[in-house]
Amino acid sequence: MTVNRTETSVRSLRDALALLETLPGQLVKTAVEVDPAAELSGVYRYVGAGGTVQRPTTVDGPAMVFENVKGHPDARVAIGVLASRARVARLLGCEKAALGRLLCECVAHPVEPVVTDEPAPCQEVVHLVTDADFDLFRLIPAPTNTPVDAGPYITLGMCYATHPQTGLSDVTIHRLCIQGKDELSVFLQPGSRHIGAMAEYAEGMNQPLPVSISIGVDPAIEIASCFEPPTTPLGFNELAIAGALRGEPVRLAPCVSIRENAIANAEYVIEGEIVPGVRVQEDQNSHTGYAMPEFPGYNGVASSVCWKIRVRAVTHRRNPIMQTCIGPSEEHVNMAGIPTEASILNLIDKALPGKVLNVYSHRAGGGKYMAVLQVNKTAPTDEGRQRQAALLAFSAFPELKHVILVDGDVDIFD
Repeated sequence: MTVNRTETSVRSLRDALALLETLPGQLVKTAVEVDPAAELSGVYRYVGAGGTVQRPTTVDGPAMVFENVKGHPDARVAIGVLASRARVARLLGCEKAALGRLLCECVAHPVEPVVTDEPAPCQEVVHLVTDADFDLFRLIPAPTNTPVDAGPYITLGMCYATHPQTGLSDVTIHRLCIQGKDELSVFLQPGSRHIGAMAEYAEGMNQPLPVSISIGVDPAIEIASCFEPPTTPLGFNELAIAGALRGEPVRLAPCVSIRENAIANAEYVIEGEIVPGVRVQEDQNSHTGYAMPEFPGYNGVASSVCWKIRVRAVTHRRNPIMQTCIGPSEEHVNMAGIPTEASILNLIDKALPGKVLNVYSHRAGGGKYMAVLQVNKTAPTDEGRQRQAALLAFSAFPELKHVILVDGDVDIFD
């Protein structure tokens, strides 16, 4: 089954915001000054949710752009861009019920990224660590989402690195906390993401791992970056899925201070190296004991085994837009859930072709813990196949806790 698609001109965050501005109720802008330290996310909690509720977003809450960020006169902050399934569908050019199937098709027909020698928008302004006034706290308007966060967090940084042995590159999203004027901490969950495997290999050689962190990119890249094994094994560059979504390669640009590439259309790029043999306490500056709000809604415990990134440079567009998200939100549901839907469909289609029509990674599970499978039973002998489908999903995704099985006439998004 081929997904019907609508051509879209979105290739960057700015393109996405321009499109949302034309759609009623999908984007709110404010010129009122906001403090990125605990206030910005607090304001969006009400605007994105459409009311005074605990969750920061609902399925219909708008995205928001803060145009007057305290301490950052030349920057803006965008939040909630992907915090609506209908909005994601519009940005990717398909119906919202077809997103999982669309990404499943794109995994099967990847379009590899290309390195361009043209001037990159992400490098219109360059700050080197050797500059006297270089300071990440000043350069990056990263929000501190709650008063007990470990510090300012970069929640939508596309970490791009290359395996020291194979030469294969990959992009993933990790939580990054600004720890000093030229230092970040990165939480690399053991065994779950490719950048972690690369960092471990480089550490075994006692070598730093060059890494670029692109912030504020095409939503297709953000969604594609959330794929995990077994769908995208080590060596599979998820940027190729974004390329398939757009029907053209993602453009990369060589970094200015390290031997790595970055996403050319990004708003910000942080260039640095993951330092071997060093682990840092995530809340070393705040001493609160917490990291940041996790996607199920609680405040995560600060890690004592974060890796250290030594920053070499920051580049950005003129008047850049910092993009961020909040952990417990519809944005996480979509970013984690839609690739999971595609992965479950990909796996089950191979074992039970035609038996599962669609999958929804339900918002009640944050996009990870719960899946609803729409089963196509065409003969009495199909009874029992639905349990096979559920077991296949459980076997591949260890975080999955609940699978709900329904017949083909049930709307799984209702």
